Amino acid sequence: MVERDNTSNEETTNQTNLQEEYLKSLDELEEGHVVQGHVIQVTDETVFVDIGYKSEGKIPLSEFDKAPKVGDNVSVILVKKESRDGNIIVSKRKFDEKELWKNLKKAFQDKTPVEATVIKDIKGGFEVLLGHNVKAFIPISKMDVVKIEKPEEYINQTYKFYIERLFSNKKINIVLNRKSYMIEELAQKKEDFFSKAKVGDTVEATVKSIASFGAFIDLGGFDGLLHINDMSWGHVAKPKEYVKKGQKVKLKIINLNKESNKINLSLKHFAENPWDTFSSRYNTGDVVKGKVTKITDFGVFIEIEDGIEGMAHISEFSWVKKINHPKELFSIGDDVECMILNYDLEQRRISLGIKQVLENPWDSMAEKYPEGMQLERKIIKVTNAGAFIELEEGISGFLHIDDISWTKKVKNSFSVLKPNEMITVAILNVDKENRRIRLGIKQLSDNPWDVLAKAFAKGSVIEGKVTSKTEFGIFVKVQDDIEGLINKANISDKFNEELDAEMEQYNIGDSIKAVITEINPKKKKLALSIKEYKKNMQREEISKYMQSDNAPMATLGDFMKQ
Repeated sequence: MVERDNTSNEETTNQTNLQEEYLKSLDELEEGHVVQGHVIQVTDETVFVDIGYKSEGKIPLSEFDKAPKVGDNVSVILVKKESRDGNIIVSKRKFDEKELWKNLKKAFQDKTPVEATVIKDIKGGFEVLLGHNVKAFIPISKMDVVKIEKPEEYINQTYKFYIERLFSNKKINIVLNRKSYMIEELAQKKEDFFSKAKVGDTVEATVKSIASFGAFIDLGGFDGLLHINDMSWGHVAKPKEYVKKGQKVKLKIINLNKESNKINLSLKHFAENPWDTFSSRYNTGDVVKGKVTKITDFGVFIEIEDGIEGMAHISEFSWVKKINHPKELFSIGDDVECMILNYDLEQRRISLGIKQVLENPWDSMAEKYPEGMQLERKIIKVTNAGAFIELEEGISGFLHIDDISWTKKVKNSFSVLKPNEMITVAILNVDKENRRIRLGIKQLSDNPWDVLAKAFAKGSVIEGKVTSKTEFGIFVKVQDDIEGLINKANISDKFNEELDAEMEQYNIGDSIKAVITEINPKKKKLALSIKEYKKNMQREEISKYMQSDNAPMATLGDFMKQ
């Protein structure tokens, strides 16, 4: 009995001590203090928390961002030790609000970022929710590092911000700044990137935007450039054919410049450079097929395989046809056959020829247009020196002003030749090397000078008409419009005034007979003499007189009189 009574007394004493310690701890709790508890029950609407009091604290489930589990530790604010119904009142929301403000003050003082969600677009900027119905304002100019075109795209997005202001005039007035945070973050990211990355590294990134000259690649808040020339070894006309906006791509770093913050990326460097094996696959003189990729005023660029592009100059288009602009023959995308004329691997240049795969008509031009051949063709152009005559498409010959007439000296070709006029010409010469064809009109008939020289020898008498008179003589037109000159000294034996009076007897249009004193077809020179003609006539008269049967015996004195 004694042992049982002792045991009972000890149990009673322990319970009393525990109750005293419990009551003492409760006395130390004050309303508004933070207390720690643990979840003992969770219903659809309420969370029950044991904080070591005689009754549990009840917290609406709505005060929790995420429903807790039984056994979870939770911090709350003691609102009231005991309500009228004897329950303890605690609040998770008040604790969270207190913690939020404590964190906001610290972030403002330490200039550390806070996380918040954009809830709506308002005049001049955005309204942002920091949590627990604590709202702030951010000007639109401080929302991003780029100009904002579509504010709606920022709504319901969560970002990090710097707190620029908490209070104004002793009232809550929170103003945030995201731009300054982004600038610092981007600077740090760039610093980390440049310190670790090197040329040749492979990066995985996202296509941010596409331009005509390439694509901007997001490397984590800062951009690298994938230039159009680095998308493929072949010709790229449209960057969108190789990458899409928002697409994840793997690229090679081909250039890093920390001073200018330039990062150049490449897609084509994952493949072998076709120029490295060009000389083993192609030779000068090879005929290849390609596609026109670019047209300029001076020629066309032709891609003969991916990454290998050459240029055909406009002078290499046709053997005979004059091309004013490459667009007359080609369009972008045309398939074309051409010849490799030469190449420079260091400069990565290829000279291509298009006419070289076609037959050169000048090789058979002399056989097609033999010397002496006569044909009727159209004048396509008249110049001071003559005229160009079209023989066939792309082939023209030149009629020089000296080959228009044997006898007339043509000083102005425009006076006798007209564009688009059809004329008959003779082929004089075909120069294959210089690609020239000489034509003539006067060669259609015999040279009248040769005809005249055969018909009239030196000393012959010829008849003509006076065409002009000069101080030094008289010009006389004989057959085939050939003009001869009667020098003043060959008009008469008279001198000075008497000779001038003699010349006055001859008028333009008068018929006249004279002796040929010189005829030279090569120099086109015909010299005549009236004086010699008169002497000849005198000799004939004397000869007739001497030979007459009825003539009396002539004496020396008679001849002298004559």
